[in-house]
Amino acid sequence: MKAVIQRVIEGQVLIGERICAAIQQGLVVLIGVGRGDTIKDADFIADKIVNLRIFEDGAGKMNLSVSDIGGAVLAVPQFTLYGDARKGRRPNFMEAAPPESGEPLFNRVKEQMRERGIQVETGEFGAHMIVRIINDGPCTIILDSRA
Repeated sequence: MKAVIQRVIEGQVLIGERICAAIQQGLVVLIGVGRGDTIKDADFIADKIVNLRIFEDGAGKMNLSVSDIGGAVLAVPQFTLYGDARKGRRPNFMEAAPPESGEPLFNRVKEQMRERGIQVETGEFGAHMIVRIINDGPCTIILDSRA
């Protein structure tokens, strides 16, 4: 499972003209589920997202988590994180999980974060979404549960 974590001042997901999810300060997380990913991968990613210390403390050091600051998470499913563009000019998405196994694991990540007390808003699995991000820093971290 892969996640691109972005520290944000604000984030939104639009489907068509409708805002389907929005947060203020917190994290926008693009989540890709790969073939062969398991509940263990989902739990690892959820724990990392909630506890990653990338917000500044009073001394200006990245020492606080989204939980510490009372921030929210906007989780966006994104199979294109598994796009392999090493050969040719068009990415190959064969390593992305099919929807029937990808969606339950995406939902597991979101449920695990909620169980840890985080407000979680989400995009819609399989939908064409517009993601608006006001990145803070910018600060972007990439996670891979298999690495």
